[in-house]
Amino acid sequence: MKRREFLKGASTAAAALGAGVGLPSGAARAQARAATLRVVQEALPNTLDPAGLGGNPAANGYSWNVYDRLLTFGRQTLPGGSEAYDYYKLEPELAESWQESSTGTAVTFKLRQGATFHDGTPVTTADVKWSLDRAVSVTVAKNQLGTGSLEKPEQFVVVDPHTLRVDLPRKDRYTLPNLTISFPAIMNSALIKKSAAADDPWGAEWLKRNSAGGGGYKLENYEPGQQLVLARHDGWKSGPRPAFERIIQQLVPTAANRRALIERGDADVAMDVLPRDIADLDQTGKYTIVSTPQVNAFQFIAMNSQMKPFDDVRVRQAVAHALPYKAMFDAALLGRGRPLYGGPAGAPASNAFPAPHPYNTDLDKAKALLAAAGLPNGFETTFSFDISGASIAEPVAALVQESLGKVGIKVTINKVPSAQIGELQTKKELPFFYFTSAAWLRDTDYFFRIFYQGTTRWNFGNFNNQEVVKLVADARWETDPAKYDAMTKRMIQIANEQAPMLMLWQQAQELAAQKSVKGFVYYFHRQVDFRKLTRA
Repeated sequence: MKRREFLKGASTAAAALGAGVGLPSGAARAQARAATLRVVQEALPNTLDPAGLGGNPAANGYSWNVYDRLLTFGRQTLPGGSEAYDYYKLEPELAESWQESSTGTAVTFKLRQGATFHDGTPVTTADVKWSLDRAVSVTVAKNQLGTGSLEKPEQFVVVDPHTLRVDLPRKDRYTLPNLTISFPAIMNSALIKKSAAADDPWGAEWLKRNSAGGGGYKLENYEPGQQLVLARHDGWKSGPRPAFERIIQQLVPTAANRRALIERGDADVAMDVLPRDIADLDQTGKYTIVSTPQVNAFQFIAMNSQMKPFDDVRVRQAVAHALPYKAMFDAALLGRGRPLYGGPAGAPASNAFPAPHPYNTDLDKAKALLAAAGLPNGFETTFSFDISGASIAEPVAALVQESLGKVGIKVTINKVPSAQIGELQTKKELPFFYFTSAAWLRDTDYFFRIFYQGTTRWNFGNFNNQEVVKLVADARWETDPAKYDAMTKRMIQIANEQAPMLMLWQQAQELAAQKSVKGFVYYFHRQVDFRKLTRA
């Protein structure tokens, strides 16, 4: 980018942050400015529906701030001092309490008294039931909630205006965690029904650009591709009143411009900041730098285990030994993150996952494995990545191409448009690629159920191992900790040996903010919880 274009882009974004939001002048303007949080980010929500088809990470962040759920996750302080959600600690949100039956086949929720939606309508269990009925009926949410035995509208029973019972076919440790994620958002059912249609009973079309929530913030203005403005819901009952009266989220696609806006003081928070920029900004000591390990996310390289030549485990292991892990980690992230390579060989000592796999760069071993697979001169393949993540993926791809070339594997780099990558992954048409993913729930058997079996997009390595399939099915309901531990350790050992996916690292969630802005907490959706932020 030319310097003139860069400055023009940053100036335009700065002007946009200060325009169109109705701030007064003088002292009142300064006060309003202090109460407004200005955020610049790489992407805005592509839908405002909490369970919208193809919703991006920004859409999950929107839902988190604008809607309530029955429950939420607690918080914990990590060893480095940053704050993150605590998957194993559930807390009330819209529900002030809950009680499980002695058999674990029913959970009864008591709603908070006086809770209202953004239009002032009281929240009742009829709204909660309608919202959960919707969640188990629309495609995206239905698939996820089914992992917690939440499958049919008949399971959600209105006991009285402030009491709801959830009936389960059997006790399921994933039921309550599934009720804390973005999909089962509690909605103003009467408002949505006004815009529903016979062929759209759940108001999916209307919800793409409209809101029906009761969370800590409410939608004030949405201009797709430009900005999103949220206003505080002063009647919110599910937590302390948010400190900021207004949140202005501005689309600034270029990382250099996001950095410039922070440095000039024209933005309070810059998201999606490159590792090199974070390092530079951190060195100045002028900014709040948030760097939190994404404990539920991972970056990886996948090989299609049902496509030649990657259907031969020796070829996959050869690639695993040929990858330049340390060089990729340093070039892409400047070492800012948690490596997931170079772990101990043999049976895993722990069932924690993701965990470092045992591969290190060993070109001689890679060559020997290729020869054993009947490919002493290597082969040709294509290595793909999502072009929207090129700032990280491009140096990874270049190093993969260079290092694999040393063992005879000729790699052609394929930059895939974001609109196509999901379809290609779902159809299993990519032989070899780099990508990022995350699990909303944390248990090891859940990771393997999502990423190492089945026919969904998320089985990135197109892995089909019947021992893993059986282990996942058995571990799903295992209550004996020792048996569960043994099952999940075996899953990890198989994944390491078979290598359909090679974990690379867990990138830190990094953002930069003005020194006065505090209270950042990392959540599974990898977006900012504006309800928690304050200005010193």
